[in-house]
Amino acid sequence: MIALLLDLANILGGFLLAIALLEQSPRVGDDLAGFARKLAPFGWIVGIVALVTGGYYLIVHLTSGPHVFHFELVAIGVGLALLWNRITGKAQPKSGTSGSGLLLAIFGIIAIIVGLQGLFTPN
Repeated sequence: MIALLLDLANILGGFLLAIALLEQSPRVGDDLAGFARKLAPFGWIVGIVALVTGGYYLIVHLTSGPHVFHFELVAIGVGLALLWNRITGKAQPKSGTSGSGLLLAIFGIIAIIVGLQGLFTPN
């Protein structure tokens, strides 16, 4: 169950981080932007779930092995990115198509891919 929460947090958190790139997709961009606007108020919950589940699996894999997986590292990164303004009090860079916002959006795409991979990887 915790693994499913980890994967869903990666997918939803990555979606929230990558929406600036995804909304430029022809035909579906407006629908994705609408879904992101509905999901955005709950982004902090997705961030907390990502941090908790990623931290849990990081501790488990550091202590009992076999090794640290990329799933938990990406989840911790997603959690930190989504909670950045709550943790530091500073505004995070806006997800966009240039500068640091582009890096954030690309990380979001990577998080979506990692989350989908985690759904099909047995634990």
